Amino acid sequence: MKKWNPDVEKGKGSRSLTAIITDVHYRMSLALIRDLAEAGVRLICCEREGMASPLGFRSRHVRESVLLPAKEFLDALYDLCAGVAEQEGIRPALLPVGASTLAALAPAEVRKRFAPVCGLHIPSPAQLDLFNSKAAVAELGERLGIPLPQSFVRTEGESLSDFSARLALPCVVKPLCGEKLGLTAALRYAIAATPAAAEQHYQHFWDLAGEPPLVQEYLSGGGLGCSVLADQGRVIASICHRRVREYPITGGPSSCCDCVDRPDLTAWAAALVEETGYTGLAMFEFKEDASGSPRLLEVNPRIWGTFPLTRASRSGIPLLWCQLAWNQGNPDQALPLPEVPKPQSCRMRFAASDLMSGLGYARHGAPGRAWTALADLFRPSVRDGLWEWSDPGPGLMYYRSLIRKEKS
Repeated sequence: MKKWNPDVEKGKGSRSLTAIITDVHYRMSLALIRDLAEAGVRLICCEREGMASPLGFRSRHVRESVLLPAKEFLDALYDLCAGVAEQEGIRPALLPVGASTLAALAPAEVRKRFAPVCGLHIPSPAQLDLFNSKAAVAELGERLGIPLPQSFVRTEGESLSDFSARLALPCVVKPLCGEKLGLTAALRYAIAATPAAAEQHYQHFWDLAGEPPLVQEYLSGGGLGCSVLADQGRVIASICHRRVREYPITGGPSSCCDCVDRPDLTAWAAALVEETGYTGLAMFEFKEDASGSPRLLEVNPRIWGTFPLTRASRSGIPLLWCQLAWNQGNPDQALPLPEVPKPQSCRMRFAASDLMSGLGYARHGAPGRAWTALADLFRPSVRDGLWEWSDPGPGLMYYRSLIRKEKS
């Protein structure tokens, strides 16, 4: 395991840009690492001690890998930034990948502490709280005229059984912020086809969160997303995608998606960004109804699961984010932002989960979708969000970990 040594790479690569990337066990971090390295950015990647097999540490692009103590993570991260700033005479861009690190860095007092040693381009706590709350997002979307799913509200004094009995079924039940409850994407909502199931799911999420969950109509159409990089209420760059397949097929994360051009989604996302003065990365999730009309579901105010599509489409978003953070830390040496390219149409998949998705569709009587998933595995034009032949280390580690899980 490499430890940070500022003399190792001093004078090599891009002198003007140094970035510290956190939480590199996430597969989303690889797109960030690879894009920045190809742009000549000097990379220092860090992870919490005890985190098994950080994928980013195996990338050939990473010259410095640092394990930080989990209990004193923020203090250790500050010391790492301060060491780089002192040695190089510039403040590195600090790029938090994980939601917990992002939340820890967001408070004003923490930003003030880190300002002398790094540059950050992230949302405020108020912006995180707003976009992490499905109820707040729905209220804001309604005020801005953005299409939303129909919601069902339990009236004061109404019994849960009476409320469940009057719902339009099937319906979706979900907590206001499933991520804060530590739930995986597939467990952050439930689809109820009967009043009894609706009552059970409602009580389950209420017990977990200590507050009434959100109940909305079930939308049977496809999934869409509009992801943005914003600066003080202005969208700097955006990319839209359509979900092709997911795993689990009952409603898990995307296993395959297409980059698409959706001016309607982009306009709605821009309106939400402007209204909130948002800064940072965010993904606005939509779903279509039976007629194909999109409805805003929620917002993920952080790096999102399909972030590798930003690399596959050559959107330039990773480098833009890095430069905005670096400029924040080094205003006297601010670099002009490059021209924002239009994302290229492409398809991106995560091979392992997409293969499992295909098997799931086969078991549920959708052989056509299963064969398409299999065919995509052999199409050179379909980019993989994890595996790259020019940087095989992370992929090999990931697949070895999957094999070990199957054997255990």
